[in-house]
Amino acid sequence: MSRTVLTVVLVIALTYLGLCAALFFYQRSLIYFPQPGSPGNRDTTITLPTADASVLVSVRPHVGPDAVIYLGGNAEDVTFSVPILASAFPDHALYALHYRGYGGSSGKPSEAALFADAMALFDRVCGEHHVIVMVGRSLGSGVAVRVASQRPVARLILVTPYDSLQELAAAQFPYFPVRWLLRDKFESWKYAPRVAAPTLIIAAENDEVIPRASTELLRSRFRAGVATFKVVAGAGHNTISDRPEYISLLRGTP
Repeated sequence: MSRTVLTVVLVIALTYLGLCAALFFYQRSLIYFPQPGSPGNRDTTITLPTADASVLVSVRPHVGPDAVIYLGGNAEDVTFSVPILASAFPDHALYALHYRGYGGSSGKPSEAALFADAMALFDRVCGEHHVIVMVGRSLGSGVAVRVASQRPVARLILVTPYDSLQELAAAQFPYFPVRWLLRDKFESWKYAPRVAAPTLIIAAENDEVIPRASTELLRSRFRAGVATFKVVAGAGHNTISDRPEYISLLRGTP
């Protein structure tokens, strides 16, 4: 092999390794897009105590046994979802988690942190309400499935969910060893078989972010009779909640 060819090969190899390193170290900036949070009444926000962060939760209080925990998308200010949830669940207390780094919560988001905070929130809510509906949208669906596999959720609702974030990333970056590089995998397929709660999967007909195949594959992971599947016609990934039937589906009266 000539020196010129060897030099070219080395440059290509070093460039590739550099890109792999960049993907590894900056991967979370490609997954999480923290939102600053909209100005609101801090009387409707509680702080979830954790060992290493101050995590905020938007709350719509309601006395009674029923509550909803909402886990949003990777670029969502969950404050805006509270009115929609209030319409769908008028007789439930509402708790919308602001991920670390989002909406005034301190810390940095990661799969482990999101799951730990969601578990802590469930345990806190369970102290006041014993019938809890868990709603996970997009990124939050992976957290919701995992929580529901380990806690007595009364009902699980997954909006535009995926089978595995790792598989989505591998498809987006086909020339990189994503399965080795990715730290936050969100493997919903691993936890879905352990979910006993009645589960509703809501897909957007024109989802431009989560392929339908990934959502349908997740559906197949649940035990027989656990999950039902609904498609919102004409909806996109970020517009599904604007469709009039969305609230009815959340409510359980399509």
